[in-house]
Amino acid sequence: MKVEFFFDAKRTKTASYIILDEGTKKCAVIDSVLDYDQASGKTYTENADNLVNYILQNNLELEWILETHVHADHLSASQYLKQRLGGKIAIGANITKVLAYWQPIFQEEQMNLDGSQFDKLWQDGESFKIGNLEVRVIATPGHTPACVSYLIDDYLFTGDTVFSPLVGTARTDFPGGSSAELFDSVQKLYTLPPQTKVCVGHEYPESNAQPVIITTIKEQMLNNCSINKNTDKQEYIARMKAKQVDKPVPQLILPALHVNLLAGKVPQFIKIPVNKL
Repeated sequence: MKVEFFFDAKRTKTASYIILDEGTKKCAVIDSVLDYDQASGKTYTENADNLVNYILQNNLELEWILETHVHADHLSASQYLKQRLGGKIAIGANITKVLAYWQPIFQEEQMNLDGSQFDKLWQDGESFKIGNLEVRVIATPGHTPACVSYLIDDYLFTGDTVFSPLVGTARTDFPGGSSAELFDSVQKLYTLPPQTKVCVGHEYPESNAQPVIITTIKEQMLNNCSINKNTDKQEYIARMKAKQVDKPVPQLILPALHVNLLAGKVPQFIKIPVNKL
């Protein structure tokens, strides 16, 4: 198994990953980024092409295009990757809960409530393979109802469930979010072996500092500033509630949700629902 990460330092601070089974040359991408300029309404593929070029240059076969959740701060490049390289787009089965909330707001006909715009919806505990690599899906709701983490060998890809220890955990004030559920999800992850490598979905380094993309379960349990081994659940819930009062939404939340709930398909027109957030 080999893991390559690609960090969008310029715009979204997103970490995308390629997981490769070196024996079969089959691979998966986790949490890709489609670049988007909101002022002009223009998409471009600088970040996605970094993934495409790596896969082509190494003669890999893309089997899976995996999402940890529906992102609210960047557009997914999943459809672009599928068009260029093939592969199946997959997300957690609770995407149907997210769709039930947002589809009536966007009034988008292609935003199928059953999630059939995605190729595969993962159930908690389900397993699948990347080549010969075994992958286990772990439901980790809290940031959104549909969040999942992927455990591959001794690597755990958490999306926004936990970040680097200095950043903590994701926000929980989006529709369907829950601080109590996120706390329980993190506790579930903390039962994994302490040496398990934790690969996060975002990192927000200070100026000129290197991003901390990969930590371990042990480091998270000891040092995560939001939830560590000594954190009380009710204190965490209260702290998150106070922290998120009047917290601004991500700049790209509405374009990102429109595209990402279509499994990364960019429509002819992106809708901006007024007075709905």
